Amino acid sequence: MVDLIDIEDIEAAEMLELPRRHNRSRVRVNPIMELSDEGFRQKYRFKRYAMKIVDLVKEDLTRDGRGCPVSPEIQVCCALRSWARHEIQDDTADLHGVSQPFISKICKNIAETIARKSHTFIKMPATLREQEEPMQKFRRIANFPTVIGAIDCTHIKIKKPSEDGGQLYINRKGFASINVQVVCDADLKIMDIVTRWRGSVHDSRIFRESRLKQRFEAGAFSGILLGDSGYACTPYLFTPLLRTTTPQEQRYNNAHISTRNTVERCFGLWKQRFRCLLRGLYCNIETAKTTIVACAVLHNIAIDMKEDVFHSGFDANKANTQTSAAVALPVENNPIPATAANLIETSQLRRRYYSAQVCAQTQCALSIPITLILRWDDHSTQPERVKAQDRRLYVLSEARG
Repeated sequence: MVDLIDIEDIEAAEMLELPRRHNRSRVRVNPIMELSDEGFRQKYRFKRYAMKIVDLVKEDLTRDGRGCPVSPEIQVCCALRSWARHEIQDDTADLHGVSQPFISKICKNIAETIARKSHTFIKMPATLREQEEPMQKFRRIANFPTVIGAIDCTHIKIKKPSEDGGQLYINRKGFASINVQVVCDADLKIMDIVTRWRGSVHDSRIFRESRLKQRFEAGAFSGILLGDSGYACTPYLFTPLLRTTTPQEQRYNNAHISTRNTVERCFGLWKQRFRCLLRGLYCNIETAKTTIVACAVLHNIAIDMKEDVFHSGFDANKANTQTSAAVALPVENNPIPATAANLIETSQLRRRYYSAQVCAQTQCALSIPITLILRWDDHSTQPERVKAQDRRLYVLSEARG
């Protein structure tokens, strides 16, 4: 039988042989000072001179004077690196001389700070003069008039919540996600974003219950939105024709597709800048929503600063197709009804864009709350604007030849 005293002596000897731990200070390298403009842009998606993002958040960052505090510049670099490259947080922490928990904490804090100021950078044009600018830019794409925005949704992958209701985040592709609604302009800037819906919710419901739809119905905008066939066609949201039978209808579809494609390119560019949106956010749900909004703000800032797009063999269109192509069809139990009245209404709404004339007969009257009736003549590329009063009845004839 082994003597207990001998065991205690052995344990004491082993403890004496253990190497003594020394406090080692982490070496922090300031990438703003160390890297070139191009090297910094590749790793952080912004050039060094464009780091006014620091001024945007530094007043809200908590200051800790204990030990060796981290400067606001390095904190912002940590967050940008984490979102742009979507590296393992341990690698980002080692690169900047901080700990992994600090990276997690600072990403959350900076995302919340930027998201609180999103109303300054993400907003729809309010005045008629502000709305005229996106209309002109969209018009240059394919001569589609009075378009102020293109709307669509994209799925951002997340970690499936463990609590009750987590299954509702599973989308049609089989992974957990947040279905994010975005409206962009012709410059690919995000003008409106909604991040509160689970992945199983269809695009049409998100718009139907959005504040943006209420603003359109209240007459806040003089233009229209362009959306895909997953949305209901309304006087302020135009969708493509499922089947074309005349040259006018085909021309409408071609112009619609070319103009609406801006939102697809917006998604691709957005995810190219911030790979975390492409590969997934694995924080809690609220932090994920905040991070999405923060990345939208940074995306707009990059466009305003004319930041070059970082190319690394990344296919923007393919990236967006992987996350958004699955939502082309309704997934709700009550999809958009294809009733006779609805089909007549939607066809008439579209037809006013390629109709040969506007007549005053009473055959197929349609009440539409718009301030401009547009006629797209078959032999002219310039639409004729006809002033009209709200809620008046107009009859749109069949397109000729």
